[in-house]
Amino acid sequence: MKIFLNFKNYETTTGQNAINLAKICDKYQKEVVVIPQTTDIYLISKTVKNKVFAQHADNIKFGSHTGFILPESIKEAGARGCLINHSEHRLKLADIEALVEKMRNLNLISVVCTNNVGVSVSAAALNPDFIAIEPPELIGSGKAVSKENPKIITDTINKVRKINGDVKILCGAGISNGEDVRAAIKLGVDGVLLASAFTNAKNPEIVLDDLVSGLD
Repeated sequence: MKIFLNFKNYETTTGQNAINLAKICDKYQKEVVVIPQTTDIYLISKTVKNKVFAQHADNIKFGSHTGFILPESIKEAGARGCLINHSEHRLKLADIEALVEKMRNLNLISVVCTNNVGVSVSAAALNPDFIAIEPPELIGSGKAVSKENPKIITDTINKVRKINGDVKILCGAGISNGEDVRAAIKLGVDGVLLASAFTNAKNPEIVLDDLVSGLD
């Protein structure tokens, strides 16, 4: 069971602030994956022993692609995996498929984010390492998907398992505390993906302790 912490682009998760938050996560090296901004991957990967993932990569090869993020570059920076198709950075299906294959070839872990059951099933057919189901309307709401819409989780698990028994399933959106995590695990997921409850907390260490307690 894992907790994936998406740092997004908050002031609290930029530069030195991101490193400070990552250090808090270092006490849970096996349980927590940190997902900082691309510019912070290198320093964080050298600072903590947690797995570090990238928030995004583009479907490009080496060449003249100014401003895009090369999958090979996130690996060189120290990333062990990458989010693909987050609700705040949607991609076309062809790009998702290509990126999943690219991650596999680079020995990076792929986490394809989805927004409904149908998209989850389509994503599972691409054989990523993880699928993360996140209803967009609950992201950042403080209302946990594991309590507000448990059916989308159980339906995703049931339908995805019919076509892919190997992909691991995460859920996210509104996960805020250990109780939310515990509820999600009981529904059958392999972990959770969250951001603001930890990154914007007045005392993120206390919040993280509580979140991890939900894995038991």
